[in-house]
Amino acid sequence: MDLTINRRENQGIVILDLSGRIVLGEECNALRNQVKSLLEQGHKKIVLNLSEANRVDSAGIGTLVEAVILTAKDGGRLKLINVPRLLHSSLVVHRLLQAFEIFPTEPEAIASFQ
Repeated sequence: MDLTINRRENQGIVILDLSGRIVLGEECNALRNQVKSLLEQGHKKIVLNLSEANRVDSAGIGTLVEAVILTAKDGGRLKLINVPRLLHSSLVVHRLLQAFEIFPTEPEAIASFQ
């Protein structure tokens, strides 16, 4: 698997630092399972840090959309930070940008939960 997920917390908000590829297979499954696990544990505020995500395919984009939907259905909010330019462009082209709350930095995302 070429995706590393590191979990940390800041002011009660869970931040998942994603490093590597978010692609069809084990990588997408790992991310999906991590988000589901956080929700099962009662975490409702989640931030995905994509600064080290070097490849996101269509399945990866689908997994990100699924994570937002699962979190919202559970009464939570999931936000993205440090979205790579290529991924941002793909979200614009596929008209998915409005599905996400995207922030350039972690402090801005943390402040938006207040």
